[in-house]
Amino acid sequence: MLKLSFSKRFLGMVSLAVGLAFATSADAAARRPAKNASPSATSAKKAPVARSSTRAKAAAPTRTTRAVAAPRRVAAEPPRQSFGQLAGLHEADDPLDLKSGVAYVLDQETNEVLLSKNSKAVLPIASITKLMTGLLIAESGQSLDEVLTITEEDIDTEKGSSSRLRPGTQLSRGEMLHLALMSSENRAANALGRNYPGGLSAFVAAMNAKAKLLGMSDTRYVEPTGLSSQNQSSARDLALLVKTAHQVPLLRELSTSPEYQVAVGNRQLQYRTTNRLVLNPSWEIGLQKTGYITEAGQCLVMQAQLAGRKLIMVLLDSAGKYSRIGDAERIRKWLLSSPPQSAPTTSVAPAAAPLVPVTAAVQATAG
Repeated sequence: MLKLSFSKRFLGMVSLAVGLAFATSADAAARRPAKNASPSATSAKKAPVARSSTRAKAAAPTRTTRAVAAPRRVAAEPPRQSFGQLAGLHEADDPLDLKSGVAYVLDQETNEVLLSKNSKAVLPIASITKLMTGLLIAESGQSLDEVLTITEEDIDTEKGSSSRLRPGTQLSRGEMLHLALMSSENRAANALGRNYPGGLSAFVAAMNAKAKLLGMSDTRYVEPTGLSSQNQSSARDLALLVKTAHQVPLLRELSTSPEYQVAVGNRQLQYRTTNRLVLNPSWEIGLQKTGYITEAGQCLVMQAQLAGRKLIMVLLDSAGKYSRIGDAERIRKWLLSSPPQSAPTTSVAPAAAPLVPVTAAVQATAG
């Protein structure tokens, strides 16, 4: 019984060992690729699991593209026209092809008209106004040494023009007159009128009374600087003003001064003439004044000696920054090359008819 039992145990153990060996070999065979299996099938089993596309995108570096806005194109505002341009004064033909809408040349001694182009047209005269301002101050008898002060009232609120004479600046009346005539200083001119007996309103009334006395029937003033387009006159009237102002030595001296320096506190301010012809040795100028606002165009009046004659020259509504100078040179060459025997006359404007003011805002400075 013992032998039989042992034999049974031994046989059971052998059977168990054989079973385990068979299972192990079967499992190993299952892991080996079959001989007839295709390579793609094998590689498919070994291929790693693909990552999700979302995760791949997150791992990749991102580039931020900024949208570039197309440049905005703003339509250029057309240049504003002067009163003379609006009235068609530049359409008039003249033998010298002048760029000024108005031109007038007069013999100072004989009153012979040598050139006339729209001489009766009434236009804004800009800082030519200051010639009348200077004439009244010179004739007022007020002390040129009296110190005047620039105030807030002298600041230009119509055109917004700038000035180096700040409120509180103190200069003598003579210094302010010099700057007004030579450099067309607006605050100085306004201060001169404001310090006239009776104030600014009395000064403007005196300007108009003087114009009437001189026979300037086309002329009207509303302030002493010329910044207002309501200061208007004709070339014929302005020739009368130049002729009268030339008789005053002080006005001749100050208006033709090339430069001037004034002390303002601890500063020394240097001013220069607004008329480059004053610096030209080819010109013999006895009195001059320039002017500019958009409504008036470039303006110039002068007394000068040319071709042995004392002449008065008026140029108004000139188109272009240097055109008034160019026109003066054209007239000078014409007079020197062939002294005129008769007066060329052209006109497209109604005689002495004031032009309707433009109501649109215009930025400009008197000069």
